[in-house]
Parts: sequence; structure tokens; C-alpha cells
Amino acid sequence: MADPPGCCRPCATCLLCLYSCQWITAKKEKRKGLRTTKCDCSWFLFLFCVFLFTLVWLYFAIIILNDFHNFNEFIFKQQKLWLDWSLVLLIATAVLITYSTVLLVLALCLQLCGQPLKLHWLHKTLLIITALVVAAAFTGLGIKWAEEWKSARISLQETGPFLHIGIVGGMTLLAWPLASVIYRTRNTGLKVFLLLAYCAVMIALYLAPLGITSPCIMEENQLPPKPALVGHRGAPMLAPENTLMSLQKAVDCDVEVFETDVMVSADGVPFLMHDEKLTRTTDVQKVFPERADMNSTTFNWTDLQQLNAGNWFLERKPFPTVQSLSDSDRDEVVKQRIPSLEQTLEAAKESNISIMFDLRPEKHSDYESFVNATLDVILKSGIPLQQVLWLPDDCREQVKKRAPGVQQIYGRKRNQNEKEQLQRINLSYQNMSFEEIRQHRQDNISVNLFVVNQPWLFSVLWCAGVSSVTTNACQVLKEMKHPIWLLPSRTYLMIWIVVDCVSFLMILWAFLLLKKCSQRRQPVESETDVLLTKINSLMQD
Repeated sequence: MADPPGCCRPCATCLLCLYSCQWITAKKEKRKGLRTTKCDCSWFLFLFCVFLFTLVWLYFAIIILNDFHNFNEFIFKQQKLWLDWSLVLLIATAVLITYSTVLLVLALCLQLCGQPLKLHWLHKTLLIITALVVAAAFTGLGIKWAEEWKSARISLQETGPFLHIGIVGGMTLLAWPLASVIYRTRNTGLKVFLLLAYCAVMIALYLAPLGITSPCIMEENQLPPKPALVGHRGAPMLAPENTLMSLQKAVDCDVEVFETDVMVSADGVPFLMHDEKLTRTTDVQKVFPERADMNSTTFNWTDLQQLNAGNWFLERKPFPTVQSLSDSDRDEVVKQRIPSLEQTLEAAKESNISIMFDLRPEKHSDYESFVNATLDVILKSGIPLQQVLWLPDDCREQVKKRAPGVQQIYGRKRNQNEKEQLQRINLSYQNMSFEEIRQHRQDNISVNLFVVNQPWLFSVLWCAGVSSVTTNACQVLKEMKHPIWLLPSRTYLMIWIVVDCVSFLMILWAFLLLKKCSQRRQPVESETDVLLTKINSLMQD
């Protein structure tokens, strides 16, 4: 087998070794009759599918990072083990995508060099394992975290134009090995099938922008105001969640609303706490080991004040930002205690920041008394009632009667048939379409979406016109002065046309160039060979 121009024999042999784990020279290869069989082609197709499968999972892994802190909390509640599982996810995904990419590149280079695609059994086994691992990851995502499919849909509207350019570029580069296969094979049916399939895919890609929509494809003067920031339990990347330090850090990040969770102690004192148990965010296992697994509402306020609410933050490092805390901040962290609602309202009043909270646990038998205790603290605090955003649905009418100035915020979409006109709603970002956001904005309904941590997600919601977002990363979103990208429709149209035209010309060039190379590689009969052929023909006659 003659090596094609530009492909030296040592390089071809090295590629064959890495892919097939065999050192075979071109002459030995001829003697052994090695060639790419239908089985080898099937394994190459499987390799290509595994690569695409893993690439899609990489995309999903990056998307779900926005909500991965919820997964870390879920694992801790189940196993009492704290670990930043996002690092495990990213490292495992990087290993899988790197392995499949290297194998695919080797296979394409071997094809261009005219070498057989003899995939070694070890690579076959590892590819099957890779496919099974990724399939298991997708299955687990669909069963336990199905809402992330909606996150992927939102991300496609943010990244669609750039994914289109990347896919067109990748398919354009694929034209080189494809043309090599078409010119080498003698099977006419296979040639026609490959050519038609490739053309169909490229035509679909060239027309794909007709179906790509994104809120960020708009003129600069159409961009809505930047969404306000709501601190999710304060500023949990900079200080322990639901503490006075976290509230102050949120104020420093220009957060307009402090979002928290309120529970009521056994002796009727409302305090800040998200989890029903105290094990994740306090040292209750050290102070009250025999009561560590009890509900936080069973503790009286004196017991709660004995707990430290900051040391866990330095020990478990729930966010990478903990590593960069200053010495003064670390000293402040270890002093944090569980704050009462009264202390929190006083701090909010001084900082002129609003407070939005959920009253938990909702199914408690004394929930109505929890509501009354909470309202008593709010009314006695002297905080302007318009700075208080009431989220719980239970006993809402009671709250309206006792504290009519409190702002009511609803955790559901607007019902067209209801008499009351909602002024504020608070929903997960996965549960509201961009069309609904625009419609609510036109109707002067404030929409707050949670929990938004990644700049790409904040950008697309900004373009869609959301009023505010609840975030863990207020220090990051505060610095954003503009969405990550904004394209006028005419500019996007020009980019689309240029990319498609350049791609078509490169594909055409690849096929023409490789056709010329294949014609040069065809053996040319010498005059002696022609004469001998004629003599043999005459002797047979």
C-alpha cells in the first residue's frame, strides 16, 4: 500500500501502533493482507457515535454546573458526606471526552494515510465502558434531575448560534477523511450512500439558523434593564449562608433583596435556617450529639445560640471562593451564630435592603402559630413593611389582614381567570419560558427567577427581560455590565451566510484536491507492460 503524499511511512506506522497496538510496516502489511474490513468500519462508526455521545454529555455537564450545589446538598443530607461533586463530574467527563477524541483523531489520520483501521480489543472494551458510563449518567439525570433538560433547552437558545458555527466547522473538516474513503472504496453503493448522507447533513446545517432563536439576537437599544440581584441566603460564596455576615456581604454586592428561610424554635423565636436539621450548617453534632438528627424546631432559642454557624464553612468549603477569603473574613466567619429574624430585620432596616423569606417546615402541625410568631416579630421590628416580601402560600389571607403593607410574592404563574392581579412572582428559571417572561414584563408583573449562578444564564435571562434573579454568585453577576453577547439580526444573518459559504468552498476544495491525489496514486502501465500484454494476447490466440 503506497503512502499518500505528505504521509511518511514512520508516521503512518506510529499511528497504526497507537490505534491497533501493532508495529507493522507497509511491506509486512501487504504480506499479511491487512485491510479495513466491514467489521472495522462498524467499530469506527461506533467510535464516532461514542465521541458524539460523550461530547453531548460534556455540554450537559457544563450546563448543570449552575445547579450543582443543590446536588452537593442532596448527597450530604443522604450520606452525611460533603464533597464538591462538580469536580468529580468535570474530571471524569474530561477523561472520557479526551480518550474518545484522541482515538477518533487517530482513526481519521490513519484513513488519510491509507492505513487499515484495526482497532485493538482494549480500545473496543474501553469504548464500550465509556458508552455505558455516559448512558448511565444521562439515565440518572433523567430520573433524579429531570428539570435539567429544561436548562439544556434554555442553554441552546444562548449558545445556539455558536454551536452552529462549531458543528459546521467540524463537519467541514470531516470532508477530508470522507473524501478519502469515497475515492478509495470500490463499492459504488457505499460511495453514493456516504455522499448523499453527508450532503443531507450539511444542507440541514446550512439551513439550521432558520430555526435558531435567542433572546440575545436583538438591537442594542432594545436591551432591557439589568435584572436586580436577590442574594440566595445572602452571599453564600463569600460567607456562611443565612448569617448576618452573609447579609452584609450581599449588601456589599449591591443586592436589593436578601432571600432566606425562617423556622421557629420550640419557644417561639423565629430564626434563619434552610435545612430542617442543623447538621449541615452548624456544629450540632459536637454540641448536642444525641439530638443532632432532630428537627431544628425542637430546639429552644437558648440551645440554638450555643451553636456555631460558621466553622463548617471553612471546613467543608462549599464553594471554591472560600479559598480566597482574607484573614479578617475568616476571623469573622468563625464568630457567626444562628441569627434570629429580629436581628436580621434590624440589619436589613439599617442597610435599606428588602428581605424575602419562606417559612418552614410547611407541613408542621403548628404552622399557623409559626405564622403568627413571625408576623409579631415583623410588626415589632419597625422595618417598613414594603421591604418585606412574603412568599409562603399558607395563611396568606391572614398575613394580608394583619400586615397589609407586606409585599406578597407568589410561587406560581399567573392564572388568567383569578380576580387578584399578581404583582410579583418567584419561580425556578426552568419553569418560565422567554415568551412568558416578556408577557409578564408587558403586564408590569415583576418576575424573579432562581437560582441563577452562571453568567451565560444570567445573560440570556437579562435579554429576555426578567426583573430579578436569585443567585449564589452575587459578586460575579454584580460585575457584569452587559450580556456576554448581543447580536443584531442583520449581523447574525451576515455571519450565517459567510460561515456557510466558506464551509462549502472548503468542502469543494477538499474533494477536488483528494480526487487529484487519488488519480496520481493510480498505477500507470509502462510501455514494456503494454508490449508484454499484447504478446500474451497473441500467443493465446
